[in-house]
Amino acid sequence: MASISLTDSPFLKLPTRPSVHVAAGDGPYANTRAALAQVDLSPSRGRRVLLKPNAGRVAPAGAGITTDPQVVAAAIDAFREDGAEVAVGESPIVGVKAQEAFDAGGITSIARERDCILIDMDARRFIKAPVPAGIAIDSLKVCPEVFEYDIVVSIPVMKMHMHTGVTLSVKNMKGCLWRRSKVELHMLPPVEGRDEKPIDIAIADMAGVLRPHLSIIDGTVGMEGLGPSAGEAKPFDVVVVGADAFAADAVACKLMGTQAQNIPHLRIGAERGYGVIDLDSIAVTPDNWRDLSSAFALPPENLSIEFPNVNVLDENSCSACQSTLLLFLKHYGNRLFDYLPSDTGVRIAIGKGHAEVPDGTLCIGNCTAPHRDHGIFIKGCPPVSSQILTAISGKPSVDSMDGHIGTSGEPKE
Repeated sequence: MASISLTDSPFLKLPTRPSVHVAAGDGPYANTRAALAQVDLSPSRGRRVLLKPNAGRVAPAGAGITTDPQVVAAAIDAFREDGAEVAVGESPIVGVKAQEAFDAGGITSIARERDCILIDMDARRFIKAPVPAGIAIDSLKVCPEVFEYDIVVSIPVMKMHMHTGVTLSVKNMKGCLWRRSKVELHMLPPVEGRDEKPIDIAIADMAGVLRPHLSIIDGTVGMEGLGPSAGEAKPFDVVVVGADAFAADAVACKLMGTQAQNIPHLRIGAERGYGVIDLDSIAVTPDNWRDLSSAFALPPENLSIEFPNVNVLDENSCSACQSTLLLFLKHYGNRLFDYLPSDTGVRIAIGKGHAEVPDGTLCIGNCTAPHRDHGIFIKGCPPVSSQILTAISGKPSVDSMDGHIGTSGEPKE
């Protein structure tokens, strides 16, 4: 059976007035089944379906960081009942192994119960995909399964994002990019003549060739504030389903107390015709769906990392390093002074733009490697919290939120 283009959805009946379905109040499994029941899944019959959750980090279910396993379970069951062959795949952030993330987030257990295949999409070599209409990028390194499966379903967590406003089903497709090529989208130079951040333009470029055939947005426990991983969990008990990823994201934005028009990658993609974000042009069920809205705390307009007696030297860092440092300081900031001199405070450098750093600086991430001789260097892109703690303490340590035990800054293999 021929594969379906990643820019066309067999579930989208009226592209100019896409349907989006919202279910709430009955828990992740029941909400997901109720929303999916409004979609004709018969085009998946006899086809191979790849479910792409957000399982990019090692985090427990219910933390607002990774997709709730019961949402994934409901999707597996619904597609199988319509005669599809189903697998679950992920390409996590650098430094995290897919199986560890699946285990920690509860996806392994629900997959095992259903004899469903779990795929580490970084295990094989990428396929280079051109981006003909790209402005910030002209090609992508894509995990091969994305093209081998007939149908791709994006199953993100409903989150605010410190750099892109929100991260929902359109941006979740960034987890289909191979290994560290995801990081490259955070390191792009400014686009001449454009005011938007290059990461926002790049995500819109990506959506020109990688759009999911169906979106299932998990709002069971979302994340507000400093998402994608350093914010606060927000219990919400909502699931949003739609065949137009932009329309599904627009409805989720409204439920979160923001507007898709204010999210650059959604606005740019909609202007290019990749999807619909005008709520007046979207058929949403039930009619009273707006009553479910509960404003998520917004990311701060000016991101800063502040901690007593800690001076963060940030020059052109990406959100991966910023998020890692935020989480590290949140969990272990008070322990820094057990290992490092505190009479003049602790200096921490992140980012690739440093001409020099003061002696004694804690240099975090590969971009600071040129300054390794000026202090303590922790390699990684980014390193996880356990690696940082191990490097400054000299003792192996483990962090339940990253699943790694490090020795001398080396990640566990």
